[in-house]
Amino acid sequence: MKKRILTGITTTGIPHIGNYIGAIKPALELAKDSDESFFFLADYHAIIKNQNSNEISDSVKDVALAWLSCGLDTNCSYFYRQSDVPEILELSWILNCVTAKGLMNRSHAYKAASALNEKDPDKGISMGLFSYPVLMAADILMFDSTHVPVGSDQIQHLEMTRDIAIRFNHLFKPLLTIPEPIIQDKEKVILGIDGRKMSKSYGNIIPLLENEKNLKKSIMKIITNSLEPGTPKDSKNCTVFDLYKNFASENDVINLQKLYDDGISWGDAKDILFNKVNDELEPIRNRYNDLINDKNKINDFLSDGANKARVIAKDKISEIREVIGIKPIT
Repeated sequence: MKKRILTGITTTGIPHIGNYIGAIKPALELAKDSDESFFFLADYHAIIKNQNSNEISDSVKDVALAWLSCGLDTNCSYFYRQSDVPEILELSWILNCVTAKGLMNRSHAYKAASALNEKDPDKGISMGLFSYPVLMAADILMFDSTHVPVGSDQIQHLEMTRDIAIRFNHLFKPLLTIPEPIIQDKEKVILGIDGRKMSKSYGNIIPLLENEKNLKKSIMKIITNSLEPGTPKDSKNCTVFDLYKNFASENDVINLQKLYDDGISWGDAKDILFNKVNDELEPIRNRYNDLINDKNKINDFLSDGANKARVIAKDKISEIREVIGIKPIT
């Protein structure tokens, strides 16, 4: 069987370099080693937590721009919006009908949301939040994905996908491929300018697609200690050094360590970081600037990707309908 990797892309906000280092770059590298790769914008998942229509549409645009600018090759990969492949929602309903409620009760996201309530455990819990692991399963199983990259917080949902697929295959026919996880680096945390995990909610991000001036401005805001130039610096637990390692070669890192030992000033260390980051992001910004002025091109990429994906989805859903009894009267 072909190695078919599927990556779901969260459509919330404008991506930053933490997203680039932790998700975009490794996913694109992984695609090079697979026979087929699928990347989809999870816009139906997004409305579980956000009902602001303008934010949803803007975020889909920004995230699509980011991935395309970072080098996603639509000639070699399937790139589509979840909402442009209606067969996924049809499969989601079918899977809902064979999924035990008890399995959904154990979802970490649902349990965490319920734990915030004191009297009514279901206060503020939508059916979207409760059953979104089933939609996630449909995303994966629709295309016979063999491997799915997951972070440590998503392992449970892939296990649920496997359980749902095994249940369906047992009840009807072994039509659904049981996917394997590709577990991403659990220990890797990309630090923001304040030393905490880089996150929009903390307001500590370094932008991915901003101009050179704003990129440098963000890097110069990285919080450091007050050690003066000439005083040796500790590279451990240092945000500047930690970020540098994500963009530099092994020799570059060794050289920066020597400069730390020799007491480099924080301003100079941040300049070195900026130059290294900027060298990698410059071609990404150039592609972004080309795409941002041609929205039709983005829509064409997504439309073409959805059309390609639906060829597979239509065949799969036809097989599934047949085995569950949704077929012409004979």
